[in-house]
Amino acid sequence: MIRTRFAPSPTGFLHIGGARTALFSWAFARHHGGQFILRIEDTDIARSTPEAVQAILDGMAWLDLNHDEGPFYQTKRLYRYKEVIEQMLANGQAYQCYCSPEELDEMREAQRVRGEKPRYDGRWRPEAGKTLPVPPSGVQPVVRFKNPTDGTVAWKDLVKGVIEFANAELDDLIIARGDGTPTYNFCVVVDDLDMQISHVIRGDDHVNNTPRQINILKALGATVPQYAHLSMILGDDGTKLSKRHGAVSVMQYSDEGYLPEAVINYLARLGWSHGDAELFSREQFVQWFDLDHITPSAAQFNTEKLRWLNQQYIKAADDARLAGLTRPFLVRNGADPDKGPDLAAVCALVKERAATIEELAAAATLFYRTLHPTPELLAQHVTLEVLPALAELAERFAALTWERSAISAAFKETLAAHGLKMPKLAMPVRVLVTGEPQTPAIDATLELIGQEQVVARLQAGLQAAQT
Repeated sequence: MIRTRFAPSPTGFLHIGGARTALFSWAFARHHGGQFILRIEDTDIARSTPEAVQAILDGMAWLDLNHDEGPFYQTKRLYRYKEVIEQMLANGQAYQCYCSPEELDEMREAQRVRGEKPRYDGRWRPEAGKTLPVPPSGVQPVVRFKNPTDGTVAWKDLVKGVIEFANAELDDLIIARGDGTPTYNFCVVVDDLDMQISHVIRGDDHVNNTPRQINILKALGATVPQYAHLSMILGDDGTKLSKRHGAVSVMQYSDEGYLPEAVINYLARLGWSHGDAELFSREQFVQWFDLDHITPSAAQFNTEKLRWLNQQYIKAADDARLAGLTRPFLVRNGADPDKGPDLAAVCALVKERAATIEELAAAATLFYRTLHPTPELLAQHVTLEVLPALAELAERFAALTWERSAISAAFKETLAAHGLKMPKLAMPVRVLVTGEPQTPAIDATLELIGQEQVVARLQAGLQAAQT
């Protein structure tokens, strides 16, 4: 059984890098008919917050990365970590170390002076024939894992290939602090063991943790999972991803009007590909996904590509769904979507050029607000030359059966009667009826605004111009 996990620390929001890790772990499990586990690694009590936990859960729910088990919280498994530590102490696989922070600092400084790599020197490590110091009074010892001192630890990484570390380069890892709380690397090992994780898919910032975790797993007699370390994501400019180019909460993309399926599609292409496919459904992604086509080189975040993808999904989206998503943005813009044309019909008209729901709402706002054309626009477009044509067009509109084809015909007849070209008449109509110089197709726009409003606004504009 393929079992993967996503195990974020709730010290902040779910960002793009974490979301990609979650997506790849989820998709690998789904592709193989396996199980996907959500685990909250919250043992860093000082930095973990309920708000951050909720932000992670919200982000996972918005992306619809549904888990089969969990969420499991490490703080609710402290009894289990303590049990394993006691077992390891009894088996001689771990030992107590009484070094004070000051001693450790002095040790590392002396090593630096000698040109050595700073590391724990094993002074409290039990060895055959070795006499240990007398434990100092009043000091709460940490517990260290007794790492092998010779040989190597290696694994075939499913993204990066074979990775190997000399055990001599790995010092004895602290697995429990002086107050008894377990450390991150130890909790991960026990969790992966108990949850029978078969594949660990995570960022390559964890590569240096992996040999330590493998050694602990082997000491516990566990089957070692297969590892796949994903390369980092760079920003648009090729530098490390930061808040200015993507390292923001996944939920901010929701707030800015991105569709979750577009974000999923975009995340899938950050370091993975299926031929030249750019646009694909979640179902296609699960069907195609494998670890063989993940690139070991860094992926680069491209905001414009994400916007393009989102635009494609908006254009293809159901108009009723778009109306529901657009409504809160309209309200935020000060518009009343209940006072105006059918919002789904408006979305159908304006969605073609919108890259986000925010932009869709901005384009739709003109249908739901009080008219305020600027004096500059009125002076530029509502000229004495065009007033007679506007007056005739208003009369024709008042007598129409109100539908797009009839509106278009009224325009053509009025233009022919006055010897004008379309822009000369359409621009003042736009300004008088919508307050804007640019709108979607004028006949479609007027049809949605409605006959009564259009005629009233034209007549009011004509009266104002004549006075």
